[in-house]
Amino acid sequence: MAVIASVSGLNVAQPQLAVAFHASQGEILWMINLYTVTLAALLLPLGAAGDRWGRKPVLFAGLAVFGAASAAAGLAPTTEVMLAARFLSGVGAAMIMPVTLSVITATFPEAERAKGIGVWTAVAGGGGILGMYVSAVLTDVADWRWLFVLPVGLVVAAAAVALRAVPNSREAAAHRFDLVGSLASVIAVVGFILVLHEGPERGWTDPATLVCLLAGVLGAIGFAAWELRHPAPLLDVRLFGRRGLAAGSVVLLVVFGVQAGIFVVLFPYFQTVLGWSGLVSTLAFMPMAVVMMAASGLAPRLAARIGARSTMAAGIALGASGLALLALLVSVEGGYPAVLPGMAVMGLGMGLSMTPSTEAITSSLPRERQGVASALNDVTRELGSALGIALLGAVLTAGYGRAIEARLADVPAAAAEDARRGVAGALANADGTPESAALVQAAQESFVHGWRQAMWTGVVVMALLLAYVVLRGPRRAPAAD
Repeated sequence: MAVIASVSGLNVAQPQLAVAFHASQGEILWMINLYTVTLAALLLPLGAAGDRWGRKPVLFAGLAVFGAASAAAGLAPTTEVMLAARFLSGVGAAMIMPVTLSVITATFPEAERAKGIGVWTAVAGGGGILGMYVSAVLTDVADWRWLFVLPVGLVVAAAAVALRAVPNSREAAAHRFDLVGSLASVIAVVGFILVLHEGPERGWTDPATLVCLLAGVLGAIGFAAWELRHPAPLLDVRLFGRRGLAAGSVVLLVVFGVQAGIFVVLFPYFQTVLGWSGLVSTLAFMPMAVVMMAASGLAPRLAARIGARSTMAAGIALGASGLALLALLVSVEGGYPAVLPGMAVMGLGMGLSMTPSTEAITSSLPRERQGVASALNDVTRELGSALGIALLGAVLTAGYGRAIEARLADVPAAAAEDARRGVAGALANADGTPESAALVQAAQESFVHGWRQAMWTGVVVMALLLAYVVLRGPRRAPAAD
């Protein structure tokens, strides 16, 4: 719960962070996403390390790093310290998250294992909701620094329970730890995320973007080639030859990415354009969450009638339609009624696509390999979230930057510089004069311009995903072998 809550918690405090650190939208994006990037990059190697070196020691080491880093983030005096703390939080989270599931699968008897995994899944999902709501309340009634009290408190509680309740266990290792595969996977993940993060702002042909792309491609090729020959691979890439597993993984990667990117975009819209508090902004997500949960419950029955591929395709098409509605209807003046239809349609689509995608992964592997399926599910979700935040957040930032620059010709230099950093900077300088009101209006309209570009980018990504699922989606009844 602590790990998942820290993914969503900072979304609520974006305007406050921008003012506190005098930070640009790009820097705020890194504060949010560096944690997710680190978690996604290290999830596979540190999960394997826990299995090999002992799950309980790695769990406690992760709790110590995560708790200390969360406390440091709450006390951070500068942007650099905050970024370092978020990086270390991601390291600790990558030690904690896979070990918690491994402990359940390794210690629970087979008859009780499904119940244990079900509780684990429910608590992990609840962590995201808890993180948003507690963070919103703390931001409104206290200060953004109090957001980090929640993960520190959860770490202390987890350590106290784990000390008595968690037995130590490890897997017998006949081969050396896959260090080369670990390094290659980190290079691939970080390279591709940097491409999506920097490409929209620097340009897709900028030398730095191309270097990151080359690193990502070489890292991915090197990882695949090495894993094929390693006797104890971190991830058996041959598994992706199974149609259901490959399709389910790609759908989860994209859908979770778009969802995470939307959250990063929606929160500042509610807070800086509509002027809502953190709690009201969080409550505004409830219709989307309710529709998504209802659709998730409906999806298995629909998949049984029309097939997993058709259900996934319908959900993806609805998700793309919701993004298109968000792009077409949003405006400064339209307010919440303009975005509610798109949010509802997108929630319906994502709910329909997530459940059959997860089922496609688990159904593609036999019972004795369900631990691999669970790990792959986690990696896919976290990597997708990091990629989605990077891409949609960067498109928004670049679109805002280009739009606001054209409106700053007659604005004083200091105010113009704050406005360039983000819409929160323009709001911070609002003093009631007509000039500041005009600057705020320009910043809000520029934000909406960047929003539209981010939504259309999401539509393109979902359209490509739809084509892939139609062509390569799981068959109606995938066989586990």
